[in-house]
Amino acid sequence: MRYGDKLAVDALSLTVERGTITAVLGPNGAGKTTTLETCEGYRRAQAGTVRVLGLDPVRQRAALLPRIGVMLQSGGAWSGARAEEMLRHFARLHAHPQDVGLLMERLALHECGRTPYRRLSGGQQQRLGLALALIGRPELVFVDEPTAGMDPQIRRAVWELLEELRAAGATVVLTTHYLEEAERLADRVHILDRGRLVASGTPLELTRGGTVATIRIVVTQPFPEGAPAELVRALGDGTELTVLDPLSLQLSGPADSSTLATVASWCARHDVLPESLSLGQRNLEDVFLELTGRETL
Repeated sequence: MRYGDKLAVDALSLTVERGTITAVLGPNGAGKTTTLETCEGYRRAQAGTVRVLGLDPVRQRAALLPRIGVMLQSGGAWSGARAEEMLRHFARLHAHPQDVGLLMERLALHECGRTPYRRLSGGQQQRLGLALALIGRPELVFVDEPTAGMDPQIRRAVWELLEELRAAGATVVLTTHYLEEAERLADRVHILDRGRLVASGTPLELTRGGTVATIRIVVTQPFPEGAPAELVRALGDGTELTVLDPLSLQLSGPADSSTLATVASWCARHDVLPESLSLGQRNLEDVFLELTGRETL
């Protein structure tokens, strides 16, 4: 897909398996929205082949639409319509809709059911957009930033709802700038950058990345002179040291079952009393920044 001289989607090839939650991630300009809008039938690919539930989303749009749900990042609602009124109208467009009252309760929309759309908060508009996408019991649902502007309690309710959809056999394709959300929910993650697929796999496959780990140590008294450098040598080649302040440091590098023992021995030799010590593998955000060099969205 091109917009003038800009190549927005460049020979992109990916597959979403049925009955999964798949996250499509990428920084601004990566081609996420264009890709999803092409799958939804809003845009026609200028080259290549797109199939959604086995159908061409443009030529066979009438057959596809009853089987999918789409949650846009913004828009798609009448500004003067009340939230419950809109949801009940959408329900009447489907042969076997979900129970409107139950869905409103799950997404905490009962408190604003009589409020016009334009007066809803950003989080309420997001929840209503998700409800509109799910009301028809779709086989496949595209959700764009499903929890943006939501408080933690509602965010977890949305996560549970998406997980229930997957358990019932539906397929979910989501974009999100909350990388911990993708790591928690997604069976598979596709990372795009500059219109191309740069990584694909399960969250575990993407974050495993060998045996690189991050160690953070916070102490009660300043580190003895030369002690941090000695710890780097003890941990071996490939270890990088960052002194965060006089009482804390961070190390990144290879880790195995002996790593914590090495750190404990170093603490004992230098009479260092850790106030806190943490060791963890890299997360999806670390992988994302390594691959794209930019923050998401």
